[in-house]
Amino acid sequence: GATAKTHPASFNGTLMIPPQQLSTITLPMDGIVRHIYLLPGAYAQRGTHIASLQNPAFIELQQSYLDSKAQLSYLQAEYERQANLAQAEAVSQKRLQQAKADYLSMKSRMQSAQAQLQLLGVDTDQLSQRGIEPLLDIKAPISGYISQLKVNQGTYLHAGDALCNVIDKSHLLIRLIAYEKDLTGLHEGDLLRFEVNGLGHTHFHATLISIGQQVDETNRSIELLGRVKEQHPQFRPGMYVSAQIDTEP
Repeated sequence: GATAKTHPASFNGTLMIPPQQLSTITLPMDGIVRHIYLLPGAYAQRGTHIASLQNPAFIELQQSYLDSKAQLSYLQAEYERQANLAQAEAVSQKRLQQAKADYLSMKSRMQSAQAQLQLLGVDTDQLSQRGIEPLLDIKAPISGYISQLKVNQGTYLHAGDALCNVIDKSHLLIRLIAYEKDLTGLHEGDLLRFEVNGLGHTHFHATLISIGQQVDETNRSIELLGRVKEQHPQFRPGMYVSAQIDTEP
């Protein structure tokens, strides 16, 4: 009919990684980077060692955990002994309360060190078996490609500094720019056909999953997000794309 669009609207945008699939590795404590095991662009499985960090405080924290754990069993036994004696009224309540306080204080100290070590990714059960590790291993929290690695051996990093990013490209999105005039007829679930700069005229496909609810006041644009259906080894976040609503049957 006369209202049919012979040239569907075209949208420009870029490939992007969903935030759930981009992990920035930040260091939980200060330290000197002693080893870097992977190069930028390398693929790392979740749990793979990426780098190791040196900090005497890490050794002290392990020592604190092991010491308090070792003392805890003695203090627990002493507390139970005093409690049994108290039942037979052969010990003062003051001595029992002191034994209880010593036991609970040491238990709290051990649990604090254990929680801090777990935040650092240390398995405290293995620590008890293997003994103190001199270096803190930094591991990949997700499987993906290493990017933004801007340190070298000997770099001093502060707690909270980023070591690198790990990007999982298995479920890419396209982020497109639309305008108010384009909104008519756009619905979540629409199929998109797009091309990627640098990959010739190959057509890829996506499903529209989000239509922005806010208009940019500067250029009156609206953000569209589409979930990419195909995988391609050359896909990189930030690559330019040109997309249309896929009207082909």
